[in-house]
Parts: sequence; structure tokens; C-alpha cells
Amino acid sequence: MKPLAENLRPQVLDDFFGQSHLLSDNHPLKQAIDRQQLHSMILWGPSGTGKTTLARIIASQVDGHFAQMSAVLDGVKELRAVVENAKKFQNIGQKTILFVDEIHRFNKAQQDGFLPHIESGLITLIGATTENPSFELNRALLSRLSVYVLNPLSAQELSQILDRALAHEQLEINN
Repeated sequence: MKPLAENLRPQVLDDFFGQSHLLSDNHPLKQAIDRQQLHSMILWGPSGTGKTTLARIIASQVDGHFAQMSAVLDGVKELRAVVENAKKFQNIGQKTILFVDEIHRFNKAQQDGFLPHIESGLITLIGATTENPSFELNRALLSRLSVYVLNPLSAQELSQILDRALAHEQLEINN
């Protein structure tokens, strides 16, 4: 049985709360998603702001293969496997969107491993970090990425999320 948070994880942008500064119709990120012209990026913000969820939604709304890595658990070996898989998908006309959680945990040499694959267009990288990318990512990688800052959720946004969870579980809160 999946945890409640996973069951309630939004699957589409319309169900995603917060980050309206990034997801309004006139923002370049939203326009790229709508046009399916995704670019490599970093989603930077505190825990609980929706970085992983947003990456999954973006990948689901852009036609392509989604691969996921964790810098805590994975390394160069796993990146090589993703690259080999991406080549197979490229041969059938599909892009690979690679989500790397906690990307700041990779050392500089590991970060360099992404460069040729981003440059060639083999992968579109979406990295998530809680740390300032200017200090934690090497300059070569950072120069090839757009950085989007995710803000902490407001009380109103948290209330909307809670209301959605309660409705899903058919519960209510009485004062």
C-alpha cells in the first residue's frame, strides 16, 4: 500500500499548489511545458515545496521517457545505464528526461558526467536541490541549466492541500 502522500501526489499542473510565480501562463517554464520544448533545469527550494512532484508532472506532460536518479543512492554507474537507455529511446524518436534528486550531493567530477549528454541533447536534465546551486554545482554544468527557485508554500496553499487530502480520504475537520 502506498503512503498517503504518494497517493495524493498531483499528476497534472492543475492539481499542483504553489509556485504560481513559475507556472503562470506567461512564465517561460510554463510556456516550455505547454509547447513541449523542455530545457535542462534546476529546481531549487526548501524541502516540501514540490520539486520532485513538479519534475514528475513536467516529465508526464512532455512526450518522452522519464528516468530518475538520487544523488544519495546513485553514481556514475547508474548514469551510464541511463545514458545507454536514453540512446535506445533516441533511436525511436523519444527524448529522455532525467530527474536527479539532491543533485548537489554529486561531487564535481560526477556532475561533469552530465555535460556531454546535455550538450548533445541526449538527455534533458531536471535536478532538484535544497542548496544554492551557485555554490554546490560546478560552473560548467550550471551554465547549461536554467535555475528556478521554488518558494515555501503559503498558509493558504497548505490549507488547499489539506482540504484535498481530507476530501480524498472522505474526512472532515470540525472546529
